[in-house]
Amino acid sequence: MAGVDDPVPAPASGLRRAVRRHLGSRDVVKVVYGAIVGLAFVVALEQHGGTAFQTAAGLVATALAVALAEAYSEFVGIETRERRHVRRTEVPGLAADAGAVALGAGFPAVFFVLASADVLELDTAFALAKWTGLGLIFAYAFAASRLSGSRWLTALLHAFAVGAIGGLLIVLKALVH
Repeated sequence: MAGVDDPVPAPASGLRRAVRRHLGSRDVVKVVYGAIVGLAFVVALEQHGGTAFQTAAGLVATALAVALAEAYSEFVGIETRERRHVRRTEVPGLAADAGAVALGAGFPAVFFVLASADVLELDTAFALAKWTGLGLIFAYAFAASRLSGSRWLTALLHAFAVGAIGGLLIVLKALVH
């Protein structure tokens, strides 16, 4: 008979299943790549950008350009590597990969849209964009390490090492200005 203190595994929630499915997909690679592009764009624009709306528009345009470049390069890669034309059935996969890149790169635009609506200050939008981008990179590195069998401490160290790259980018930019 099970006691009150016996751990009973809870059924996986819909969100948990969705996260597990996402972490097992190619989308992870594409979102992380996009997040790095978005973070670099945000850091570069911080001192040279215009209004909050212009920054949001620049992020969205960059996200779309990088996503289209991703789809185009994959298209050409299939044709050169496999020596055949891309099949119609492959196009939705190419579009999904491009969408994941666009999501990763364009997500920080949300903060600048909020700043353009006077919900946030522009400086706050930049801070949130930088630190959530770094947090996303850190979270994916942690998840990757845990899913590959690392213990919690090892996964944290791995995530900090990988996240340090993004952090270094933010710190260097802050020191320059």
